Amino acid sequence: MTTTATTTAPASYGQVPSASAVATESNGFSISSLVLGIVSIFASFTFFVPAVGLVLGVMALKREPASRTMAIWGIVLNAVMLAGTVLVTLGALVFGLVMLPFAFI
Repeated sequence: MTTTATTTAPASYGQVPSASAVATESNGFSISSLVLGIVSIFASFTFFVPAVGLVLGVMALKREPASRTMAIWGIVLNAVMLAGTVLVTLGALVFGLVMLPFAFI
């Protein structure tokens, strides 16, 4: 019984390493968070867009250390827009409750 060992020679200068040898790092969460942060400037009233962007940004901080800046910007944009949405909603509710007695005059 013979055993054959296959070894791969290191890539010499000028050769492109094979696709299996290259470790690709994904930064999809941070890009998604940043894009949703920019979109939430125009669609923050939905409450859904900034919430999803905020979750993706936090996940990107933990999983993608190389794209930390994009994740932080996504978190900041989404958090500001989410807080604005909550404040505007609470303001509208308070205004509606204050004006309720005058609705039946």
